[in-house]
Amino acid sequence: MIDIKEAFKTRKAFIPFITGGDPDLDTTKKVLLALQDAGADLVEIGIPFSDPMAEGPVIQDADERALANGCTTDLLMDAIAEIAPSMHIPMVFMTYMNPIYTYGKEKFMQRCKEIGISGVIVPDVPFEERAELSEACDKYGIAQIAMVAPTSEERIQTIAKTSEGFLYCVSSLGVTGVRNEITSDVGSMVGKAHEASDIPCCIGFGISNPEQAAKMAAVSDGVISGSAIVRIVGEHGKDCVEPVREFVKSMADAVHTA
Repeated sequence: MIDIKEAFKTRKAFIPFITGGDPDLDTTKKVLLALQDAGADLVEIGIPFSDPMAEGPVIQDADERALANGCTTDLLMDAIAEIAPSMHIPMVFMTYMNPIYTYGKEKFMQRCKEIGISGVIVPDVPFEERAELSEACDKYGIAQIAMVAPTSEERIQTIAKTSEGFLYCVSSLGVTGVRNEITSDVGSMVGKAHEASDIPCCIGFGISNPEQAAKMAAVSDGVISGSAIVRIVGEHGKDCVEPVREFVKSMADAVHTA
């Protein structure tokens, strides 16, 4: 397990997201290694779920493809364990409470530690209910990564003070997906968080090209991109590794030079 702080030690971080098991687990392993080679500083892996309430159509479709191809939480964890010795950047899971609850909270976090997962993002667990997972996360050293949105307002500082790993700043209201323009004042959101804590603040939701990535990196500690990458996987299937590598390199270069 790699400390999430390592992703932010020397530069602003680029964090790509992929859906585990899309189009299949062998491709997921290849893509994860390609993300690292392309300059990613941390990777976010979505556990496929039948009701991903925070996700837009692109990632919903990826979840459906992965589930249809037989991906389960256990099989995804087994696949990650195979490549973990070759991964030199932190990995975090993006999932929902239902899969964790079904798996068993303590068993889930223990398995995360065993396979080198450094943190979890669980969008359907509000900050006020984070204690639901805190004990198991703390026991196995898994960072419980919090999210804030433009509407969080005065809660941003409260959340930032107790956040772990990094603070996920949602750029836009609604679900994930490619957006032509980010219109919310993300800089103000990051500023409020930094007033309360030195936790790294990363901006996600809708960032789909190097120009957007550079703009968001200029006002934050890192940038997250998901739907644009997942769309490439959907378009190319098992042949997605090189197109993903090329796109992620362009995004990482934009963030690192911002």
